[in-house]
Amino acid sequence: MDAKPVVFEVEIPSFQSDVVERSKDVPVILLFWTDQVAPAADTKRHLETLASQYQGKFALALSDVAKDPQLAQQLRVQGIPSIRVVVDGQIANQMEGPQGEGPLRELIDSLTMSGSDLLKAQLEQHLQAQDWDGAISVLKQALSDEPNNAAFKVEWADVLVLKGEMDEAQKVLETIPEDTPERGRPETRLALFAEAASIDARDALSRVETDGGDLDARYELAVSHAVAGQYQDALEQCMAILRSDRDFRDDIGRTTMIRIMALMAKNSEVSQKYRRLMFAFMH
Repeated sequence: MDAKPVVFEVEIPSFQSDVVERSKDVPVILLFWTDQVAPAADTKRHLETLASQYQGKFALALSDVAKDPQLAQQLRVQGIPSIRVVVDGQIANQMEGPQGEGPLRELIDSLTMSGSDLLKAQLEQHLQAQDWDGAISVLKQALSDEPNNAAFKVEWADVLVLKGEMDEAQKVLETIPEDTPERGRPETRLALFAEAASIDARDALSRVETDGGDLDARYELAVSHAVAGQYQDALEQCMAILRSDRDFRDDIGRTTMIRIMALMAKNSEVSQKYRRLMFAFMH
């Protein structure tokens, strides 16, 4: 049997089978559009691109109101473009007016992502924008649903450190079992932030510029860069320490690199680059 097309035109005779029944397997986004309305054509183009990218996670049903206005009339569509989201045979959502790729992608993610994946995506958006309050709001909602989820608490503690609420972060950390995956990330970040509080970053930079062999200054600069999220600069200072004196302060160049990498995304290209540099130097 041929696979059903991901993007297709729908009319009233085929609506029950193509949209209602299909929506019991995957969400169906029903777009009312026409070439005669440029914003509607743009919305169609965005949705077609997303349908290709999401590879069957949703179906896109197209109704050209210039060819057949009856379905739009039955569903009381007032303007073009207009979107109806059909899930399990029922209209679950709708969007009116022109839509860019961003809002459409958010809509599709809400339909196709698991709860945990959607949470991660929302959290990542707030973190990239350094919107700590937004991130905490997302995590509080998640914890209200799953109050014993240690992974959520790890993220909460980490964001509290980033926000500068050290005491609150410590309190949350104390509620997280020691063997919880990723617990070391907020714990390490908290320790580095506490250390950075007594460091004058400008003074450290000045001392490094005056004397590149001042390894204490390089270490202080590495810590300052790390708490500012400037991980590449921090790792570069650590590599300079490692290359200059492997034994300096009990191999602090290497151990600090490991601590900084623990703060970074696992797939970070910067982390992978400096891990290779560190390994090559040591071997």
